[in-house]
Amino acid sequence: MTKEEKHLWYDFLKKLPMSVYRQKVIDNYIVDFCIPSSRLIVELDGSQHYESDAKEYDKERDEYLHSQGYTVLRYTNLDVNFNFDGVCADILKRISESNLIRQDKPDTFPNREG
Repeated sequence: MTKEEKHLWYDFLKKLPMSVYRQKVIDNYIVDFCIPSSRLIVELDGSQHYESDAKEYDKERDEYLHSQGYTVLRYTNLDVNFNFDGVCADILKRISESNLIRQDKPDTFPNREG
């Protein structure tokens, strides 16, 4: 894990009351973090993600993961380093929103683990 991934994992994600997996394999992809109960994926992007090939790969990957019922949340390493509390608050907000949607429409997301 990168320094930013370790920070997010040890100082926030690991402490959540639901299961969070790091370096989770989903079909042909490995995601940084996965929160299956909320169908959320958290990705931390370093500078390599801004190169044209990587941007296209990330787009295709995100579209595939979305087709599998996941929402991909992307944050930059700078976000984690300089706005850690904001990143954590956003993740909590997205977990809450996702859980409300799932309670309202339980069949919105397929019940699959990758």
